[in-house]
Amino acid sequence: MFGGQEGLRRIMEQETRKPRNLGETMVRFSAYFKPYWPLLLLALVLVIASTWAQVVTQELVGQVVDCYLVPTSGGEQASFPGAPAAVDQSTPATNCWLAEGVQPVGLSHTVITALFKLGDFTGPAGNVDGMTDAGRIAGIGRLVLIVTALFSLGSILTGLTFFTMSWAGQHVLRALRVDVFQHLHRLSLSYYGEHEAGDLMSRITNDAETIQQALSFALVNVLSGILLLFWIGYNMLSLNLALGLVSLVAVPLMGLATVWFSSQARRAFRKTRREMGSVNAELQESIAAVREVQAFNRAEENIENFRITNAANRDANIRAVAFTSALAPTLEALGYLAVATVTVVGGLALLGNVSLFGTTLSLGLIIVFLGYVQRFNQPIQQIAVLWTNVQNAIAGGERMFSLLDEEVAIYDAPGAQAMPKIAGQVAFSNVFAAYKKDQSVLNGVSFTAQPGQTVAIVGPTGAGKTTLINLIPRFYDVTEGAVLIDGLDVRYVQMESLRRQIGIVLQDNFLFSATILENIRYGRPDASDEEVIAAARLAHADTFIERLPQSYQTVLGERGGGLSQGQRQLLAIARAALSNPRILILDEATSSVDTRTERLIQEALEELLRGRTSFVIAHRLSTIRNADVVLVLDQGQIVESGRHEELLARKGFYYNLYMSQFRAKDESRISPEASGGDGRILGRLAEA
Repeated sequence: MFGGQEGLRRIMEQETRKPRNLGETMVRFSAYFKPYWPLLLLALVLVIASTWAQVVTQELVGQVVDCYLVPTSGGEQASFPGAPAAVDQSTPATNCWLAEGVQPVGLSHTVITALFKLGDFTGPAGNVDGMTDAGRIAGIGRLVLIVTALFSLGSILTGLTFFTMSWAGQHVLRALRVDVFQHLHRLSLSYYGEHEAGDLMSRITNDAETIQQALSFALVNVLSGILLLFWIGYNMLSLNLALGLVSLVAVPLMGLATVWFSSQARRAFRKTRREMGSVNAELQESIAAVREVQAFNRAEENIENFRITNAANRDANIRAVAFTSALAPTLEALGYLAVATVTVVGGLALLGNVSLFGTTLSLGLIIVFLGYVQRFNQPIQQIAVLWTNVQNAIAGGERMFSLLDEEVAIYDAPGAQAMPKIAGQVAFSNVFAAYKKDQSVLNGVSFTAQPGQTVAIVGPTGAGKTTLINLIPRFYDVTEGAVLIDGLDVRYVQMESLRRQIGIVLQDNFLFSATILENIRYGRPDASDEEVIAAARLAHADTFIERLPQSYQTVLGERGGGLSQGQRQLLAIARAALSNPRILILDEATSSVDTRTERLIQEALEELLRGRTSFVIAHRLSTIRNADVVLVLDQGQIVESGRHEELLARKGFYYNLYMSQFRAKDESRISPEASGGDGRILGRLAEA
């Protein structure tokens, strides 16, 4: 049922997560299922029909016995040897409701009777002497056909149920994933600064997978199991109250055993996960520190520690598997106990020709009860084990909905206008900015950059350089003041039209697992191949690209795997150049690259900066020297501004920063021959 012992183990290993607000979560799920309510209704009908087929087939087995194999006549067990003569009974003396002259009671009996007598087939006689051997064989053959048809119908309906729920569930999951993915793209960078990417990935993948499992099989199995339990219980109590109560005596024990073993197994599996984590940590540490281990002769101690940790993991797994393995045999044993109870009580009553609570007892009825009792342990185990999946699915849905409830901090203001073509003037007017309340990062920053100017931004770590450039494309909003581009407050223009005209080249540029052509084209998907190649040529990236086996069609590894840091930087410059931005934001890379690549990057940046309003978090002295304005930030404020030579002449904060950076390197002088005469790096200012 669960893919054997290993399948049961995998289900038991799952951590149970209970939803905090079941009602609200189910209401939100219902909104996603609303377009598919006909399919849900169909699935419910199919579950009811397949469960009915399972229940009624057992009754038909009893009819084979009571109507044809061991039929009764009057109050006498005519064909059952050893039965004494019966006393006069006021109740019907036969349990064969297919017999001629017996009025079927209930919808199930009516439907089966109609199928059985289809084509004017004559039902069994009400007495032993009224049937021939040929009539018995024909009747048994027809009942066997009906039972076979019902088994086949039940299997088909069950398959259709799973398909229907899976189809609806997949469409619901698709819509939910798309909504979450779209919402994640609307959230501001501040949200991603406070939440781990791994947790977000888990919500979209793991939680969605949990919901998929529940919708695909767990929910259907739990629903059909509950329905089957109640239906079988109702049938047994309706057929014979006394024998029904006797038959159900083991059910509470089955339920208690299932709950206890399941809880113990999950507790044990939680411990195995902790122990497995210890094993992995010990293993990783020993391998990573193998040089130190060997240098200090600690191999034997490490092996002993690992042996102890591994033994603890082994013991925890054995305990967990013991509980998992014991569940099915325990339920089976309790099922046998119920079978034995029904056999003893029913057999004694049958041999004594006793009517229990005024109901005729027959061999066929006892066989029906035995069949029902044997079916009880499966749905009980099914419900107990798979209910965890359902709980986890609801909790997973709750986590995904909590993502959708995250407030979008940066959005287009009502009536926001499209940003006209940018000329390039950027003004900060008394700007304050904070990532958290009462923790200001920028404090009253004001300056104006004219179109085409290059503004170098320098300062110690934590001065607010990155925050400043993040306000221009409106990755964050100011808490006070305003950022103006060509006189327009960026908060009141459409973000898409604003960001389309801003190019960004960061220190650590993200390259996608796609071709080089597609990576360069990322910011402008409609660009032709010729335009992409021209951008690569401008960035001086064409030389190394053309040396690759497939040139521009070379597929990059994850995050540009296979390329050097300098080559990734050149591709990022080409990508920015292709989008032809009016404003350029550049966070210069601090990573060391070879001399030739460094020269290519510098030349590419000079080409890219030309004619554009540019903001550069500067780490290269050449960039600072060539900048029209140098903004010196400290503790969220502009403490100095001007050209490089002017700031040095003032011998203020910038002078001290400059001297502290280069004094140890004796100004890091590099000859024109070594630098290629291109103003190569003499050193770096304090890192951003």
